[in-house]
Amino acid sequence: MFFSPRIAGNTGAAIRLSAATGATLHLVEPLGFDLSEPKLRRAGLDYHDLAHVLVHADLDSALSAVPGSRVLAFTTGATTSYTDVAYADTDVLLFGPEPDGLPDDVLAHPRVTAPVRIPMLPGRRSLNLANAAAIAVYEAWRQLGFDGVR
Repeated sequence: MFFSPRIAGNTGAAIRLSAATGATLHLVEPLGFDLSEPKLRRAGLDYHDLAHVLVHADLDSALSAVPGSRVLAFTTGATTSYTDVAYADTDVLLFGPEPDGLPDDVLAHPRVTAPVRIPMLPGRRSLNLANAAAIAVYEAWRQLGFDGVR
């Protein structure tokens, strides 16, 4: 789930990630681009028809689409590493917009189960959004046995 993403290319890359893994990509408005933007289409290439992408008017609408799911908020301020989580196939991996990340009110949302982080060297601000999502999605999918892969 991308909360208010601002860079079309990152969302296009996430569309490819969705197609490659079978994960649903939830986009929470407002978006910083139009879904027909050329950079988005180029980054997603011909994967749009293979990906499951849902757009929601706000965070509450997005979270109501995944009732009962655990919501893991990825943030540089967390102390728990993403590798220390035992993932379930119903988990929601929540990422914030570039370059600021998830705002405090989102991190404090009652549906957010836990903040988690992707370790980085000291003095680095953050990873690229699409890269961070790929790291987390593949770790969750690995733990789940790469379900669906022959």
